[in-house]
Amino acid sequence: MNNQRRMKMRKLLELGGVAAAVVLVAFGSGAIVMSALGMGTINSTLKQQKIVGTSDMTPSQAAAEASGVGLKPKTLPIPSCSVAGVRVTTGTEARCFAQYMEVHALIATGGLYYSQLPQYATSNGKGTNNAAQAAISNGVPVEYPGRSTWVEQIAISTALNASYLGSQLALFGVIVGLALLLAGLGFGILAIGGALRNPETALPFAGRRHSARPADVTPA
Repeated sequence: MNNQRRMKMRKLLELGGVAAAVVLVAFGSGAIVMSALGMGTINSTLKQQKIVGTSDMTPSQAAAEASGVGLKPKTLPIPSCSVAGVRVTTGTEARCFAQYMEVHALIATGGLYYSQLPQYATSNGKGTNNAAQAAISNGVPVEYPGRSTWVEQIAISTALNASYLGSQLALFGVIVGLALLLAGLGFGILAIGGALRNPETALPFAGRRHSARPADVTPA
């Protein structure tokens, strides 16, 4: 009776292992397919935008431009990558392009970020936060031009960085999917291998029948 219960429990565990293997393989395959489709969508969308890096989108050229306007290259976030003449079609290239856009914006504003720029333009070009001292056009103070530069840069670079984030998440999804797939196959092999074993050999050692060996027989 105990053997029957043990065999029934063993059978349930084997079926559970097979079911877990099927679920893991299904989820892993689904994660790989969805991640691959997501990465393909990102790459095709970037390709449609026809973004090509300018000739100065190299570390050396960016540093030279910064020095030319009196900025120290060491104080600027100059990227280590290069997309000069490269058509942007991947998330990594999009991120590199966005980094050079930030450098260009800093060069245009004299090394100042949006939060550091004055609010209004002045006739001497320095700008001011006092509306009474600002240049007037059509009866209203003129906005400092560097602010619009930063607004445009941030809007575009945010979209490009989102492409990079999406591509990295898609890559992570592929890796997770592969891990689930391999785990599912492993479970399946173990479960099927256990089901194919001889039930008699699967019993605990104490439950097996033993025959007396000649060495165990004590002479009378």
